[in-house]
Amino acid sequence: MANTQVILKEKIKGLGAEADVVKVKRGYARNFLVPAGKAFEATKGNLRHIENLKKIRAKREADELADAEKTASKLKKVKLKLTLATGAAGKAFGSITTIDIAKALEEQAKITLDRHQILLEKPIKTTGKHEVSVKLLADVSCFIRVDVAAEGAPDGAEEDAEG
Repeated sequence: MANTQVILKEKIKGLGAEADVVKVKRGYARNFLVPAGKAFEATKGNLRHIENLKKIRAKREADELADAEKTASKLKKVKLKLTLATGAAGKAFGSITTIDIAKALEEQAKITLDRHQILLEKPIKTTGKHEVSVKLLADVSCFIRVDVAAEGAPDGAEEDAEG
């Protein structure tokens, strides 16, 4: 199939951001990107618009960076408390995943994160204190403290473990 070059007007996941000149399949450009207003064809006249798009992109990236740094400073102060269902012998019935951490962040700290931003090598299957890495942008990341208690454990046991 033939390829064509287009100039992106907005950020498109997996393709590029504003002012990027990218090669795409001709049908994708003709049937989707251009009619939807997401790109222009890369003609000499349209290449003059790149400077304006670069300004828009720089402003958007600066705003995203400021938001990410603000969120990272909030996340550093957060201490999540989660419970893990365990049996009589202390064996875990299940685990805590990135989805559980994202929901707990929303409920306990009123911070909304995509679960894909939470970096967890493997699900948490033990009680105790854990540090979970969060990657907000390529160059902005931080850690969240997560305290995992056994379900049905008395509240005093958690405080004794912390002290």
